[in-house]
Amino acid sequence: MIDRDGYRPNVGIVLVNPINQVFWGKRVREHAWQFPQGGIKYGETPEQAMYRELMEEVGLRPEHVQILGRTKNWLRYDVPESWVRREWRGNYRGQKQIWYLLRLTGRDSDVSLRASEHPEFDAWRWHDYWIPIESVIEFKREVYRLALSELSSFLQITQSMPVREPRKSKGPRRPRNEVQVNTENQETASGL
Repeated sequence: MIDRDGYRPNVGIVLVNPINQVFWGKRVREHAWQFPQGGIKYGETPEQAMYRELMEEVGLRPEHVQILGRTKNWLRYDVPESWVRREWRGNYRGQKQIWYLLRLTGRDSDVSLRASEHPEFDAWRWHDYWIPIESVIEFKREVYRLALSELSSFLQITQSMPVREPRKSKGPRRPRNEVQVNTENQETASGL
């Protein structure tokens, strides 16, 4: 389903743990990390699509999370033409997304990357809220920055721990407080 401007409706999910670290998933057979996201099917609301994508990509059900907030408006990014499927060329420009901020109320062990027949991720980890934007594929960086900025206000309201934007850096920086990478064959420290 592509709108008249060439954008496919989509949802993005920022899932946080009790200490405001974000879920960061590694794409299957790639060295690319991202937040869960996916298309909105015809007849679905953004919230229904979010719960479906959460189950398909992360294996979490509504009872495992609490919605803290969502972006007010659609956030858009254009996909480079070389990335566009041949059958969509000429009609498709990119994605328009509603982003949700969710709190994990379940346990790390509730995460199941093999919940669907076509897994999106083969590993995951918790990461500081302000993920290094330069680690996100270039054409999605501004949407990630906008989504994290807007959604951070919900954490400041619900948590006493402030969430700050990262300092401007002159080059790539190694992530701080990165937690162990989790795969389906590993147990996480907090899931024991």
